[in-house]
Amino acid sequence: MILLIAQIVVAAALVVLILLQERSAGLSGIFGGEGMGFYQTRRGMEKMIFRGTIVLAVVFVALAIYNFLS
Repeated sequence: MILLIAQIVVAAALVVLILLQERSAGLSGIFGGEGMGFYQTRRGMEKMIFRGTIVLAVVFVALAIYNFLS
């Protein structure tokens, strides 16, 4: 039961972090949108949000696999 609650909390936090990311970093470059032709590094808060998203995604997948196997 605690693992299910943890998975729900991690999922909600993951959704929030994904929504906080910059909108122009998406698939617009593939379809000819803005941002073509230059490279922008992530700095400060944007870098922290990006890394936090990766960490929470890994934690979410690990919790899902553990819940599936138990």
